[in-house]
Amino acid sequence: MLRVDDLCCRRGEALVLSGVSFSADAGEAVILRGPNGAGKTTLLRTLAGLCPAASGRVEVAEDATAYAAHADGLKAQLTVAENLAFWAAAFGAPLSAIDGAARAFDLGPMLDRRAADLSAGQKRRAGLARLPLTGRPLWLMDEPTVSLDSANVAAFARMVEGHLARGGAAVIATHVDLGLTRARDLDIGRFARLRPTGPADAADDPFAEALE
Repeated sequence: MLRVDDLCCRRGEALVLSGVSFSADAGEAVILRGPNGAGKTTLLRTLAGLCPAASGRVEVAEDATAYAAHADGLKAQLTVAENLAFWAAAFGAPLSAIDGAARAFDLGPMLDRRAADLSAGQKRRAGLARLPLTGRPLWLMDEPTVSLDSANVAAFARMVEGHLARGGAAVIATHVDLGLTRARDLDIGRFARLRPTGPADAADDPFAEALE
């Protein structure tokens, strides 16, 4: 599904990571671990094709990845249903798929509410519900459980487990133990070339509202 060989990643002019090598097979999740600023976001953006690699190789099929960044990717003035319909249309998913995506995070009671009127946790749930609509086999996710309570962290884990059971794969940057049955940790700190100093891996992400 994904193979990374001797990858070097830059953030601006600074070399952030070097020598990153790992793979993610069908049915498997790779959990990126490391302190804030270690380069997890930079690595994910490089895997998604949003940042050019300084060197090394990323092997992944074209149009195989869905990238979920820090932002929720919702249009504030659209309802939850309209947002999900937009993403379904963007990725060619049937409108019937929206029902399953909404059930995964119990979004039924808020489908007619504007995204602007949702709490932070509700926005995150609606944003994560986009992932199954992409039809992409490889999910790249950056701190997906931020703002979620324990029940919805569990709902997210079930969604990922279902994706893996269907032959998908995932690379997830998170500090939370999701309890996934087929997951292995990858310590990004061992590849870091900058000492982590900031509260986040990267500055504001211009692509944060998109799934690429």
